[in-house]
Amino acid sequence: MKMTVEEAFVKTLQMHGIEHAFGIIGSAFMPISDLFPQAGITFWDCAHEGSGGMMADGYTRATGKMSMMIAQNGPGITNFVTAVKTAYWNHTPLLLVTPQAANKTIGQGGFQEVEQMALFNDMVAYQEEVRDPSRVAEVLNRVIQNAHRASAPAQINMPRDYWTQVIDIDLPAIVEFERPSGGEDALGQAADLLSNAKFPVILNGAGVVLAGAIPDSMALAERLEAPVCVGYQHNDAFPGSHPLFAGPLGYNGSKAGMELIAQADVVLCLGTRLNPFSTLPGYGVDYWPKDAQIIQVDINPDRIGLTKKVSVGIVGDAGKVARSILSKLSETAGDAGREERRALISKTKSAWAQQLSSMDHEDDDPGTTWNERARADKPDWMSPRMAWRAIQSALPRDAIITSDIGNNCAIGNAYPSFEVGRKYLAPGLFGPCGYGLPAIVGAKIGCPDTPVVGFAGDGAFGIAVTELTAIGRSEWPAITMVVFRNYQWGAEKRNSTLWYDDNFIGTELDDDVSYAGIANACGLKGVVARTMDELTDALNTAVKDQMEQGKTTLIEALINQELGEPFRRDAMKKPIAVAGIDPADMRPQKV
Repeated sequence: MKMTVEEAFVKTLQMHGIEHAFGIIGSAFMPISDLFPQAGITFWDCAHEGSGGMMADGYTRATGKMSMMIAQNGPGITNFVTAVKTAYWNHTPLLLVTPQAANKTIGQGGFQEVEQMALFNDMVAYQEEVRDPSRVAEVLNRVIQNAHRASAPAQINMPRDYWTQVIDIDLPAIVEFERPSGGEDALGQAADLLSNAKFPVILNGAGVVLAGAIPDSMALAERLEAPVCVGYQHNDAFPGSHPLFAGPLGYNGSKAGMELIAQADVVLCLGTRLNPFSTLPGYGVDYWPKDAQIIQVDINPDRIGLTKKVSVGIVGDAGKVARSILSKLSETAGDAGREERRALISKTKSAWAQQLSSMDHEDDDPGTTWNERARADKPDWMSPRMAWRAIQSALPRDAIITSDIGNNCAIGNAYPSFEVGRKYLAPGLFGPCGYGLPAIVGAKIGCPDTPVVGFAGDGAFGIAVTELTAIGRSEWPAITMVVFRNYQWGAEKRNSTLWYDDNFIGTELDDDVSYAGIANACGLKGVVARTMDELTDALNTAVKDQMEQGKTTLIEALINQELGEPFRRDAMKKPIAVAGIDPADMRPQKV
């Protein structure tokens, strides 16, 4: 069948149902963007490609549907780097289309030339360059399929001088692989361990959400009367209202979950890489059960046993593995200590809920006084925890939320819970700033009938603030954004108080900037909330305006400068002086 290269490209996108593309328009891909409207593909022209990539991540994570990232070759593509690596660690299957400088000039240091394949080498699950115009559909089809199979971004690199040629090809077939279900021996060993466990615990990761396996893990937990913890930033991997839900582990997570998993003799780690950051000690508790038998289930065999000593490793889909283990359990599985375990779970959860609800302020480490000074400096301002409690009072139960990286968002990790998956979109273990706003925009594009609320600290939000200039246009959906305004880079400031004697280098933000004012200047609605009641009321109104009036609102929540736990106690040391530094040693440069 004769067609142009761009027709072959777009027809392949249509075969895979890719309806949304995110980026900034450029001449390198105009031959295909020209066809987007008639193909049923919407191009979302953001203010910065990095934010566009995070919109794509938010869209795909909220819907399960693949979207596309595309931009001008060279600087447009390099702006995608952070977003692609973020999606990689978030298990997000995205299509990264990187138009390349023309073959006839590449290597000559031409305009907007960069090594785009090398750039993304360790950030994508698969990458391939089109070697001939006639192979464009074949290569694009393979890239898309590998993104799905690996649940990660995959890249097609396309020399821009291949467009607008006539080729004679057959469109490729889509070949779908059945996801693995685990080996019989390993499944049997896991079932035996769980059948004989005295205190089984289940730890759900992102793989449970991606596989739609929450009901399967619930059935297994109920059979075993096992508390269910979730990995860091995966609060939506088990229903929050379920009596067996113990909450998230890791930084500022659930103390109840930590106390319960510490007692485990067998832990089923379902659909999780067991990333080290997800199981760091919290609240001074080193809770990981070092003598427990660990069963790790992951779709990627390279991750099994990488970070924890594992007794049984199972390569497979979380849902299939959970169902298989359930079918192989003994008739008495979970019976040992069932009633006592049920009572302990309830008691531990209740005690933590009471403690969490009474936590108004952040503690200072011995020898430091920053939080005490911060409270004294602004005695009438909300603390971060007061703000999060006010938010919980207004947040719709069915809302999708995003969280940015940073101290104030991390303090909120213990608060939100969800009844279904694909509701909590956090930046993940690459930890990029500027995720909260673009990701919630992408989620709203994918789920227009669902209320969405994004959260960010003022430092991180400053990286994405330019998107306010894009999302006010009529074709963009309405969202609600909450910015915690404390005029500082909080995580870095906490490090400075602990290890550098309050030597605050680069931690202070401009007091005269008003994010609510910027929102108003962009034609959006910006409001300021100074108290818990004002914040609850503002959020209630904003969500109503979003759903009923199609109005985007940015809420600037003024909070004091209290600082929560540092992210990386394990990675920091008190500095020492050996040679010493003298300002007199600074030598003027010759110009």
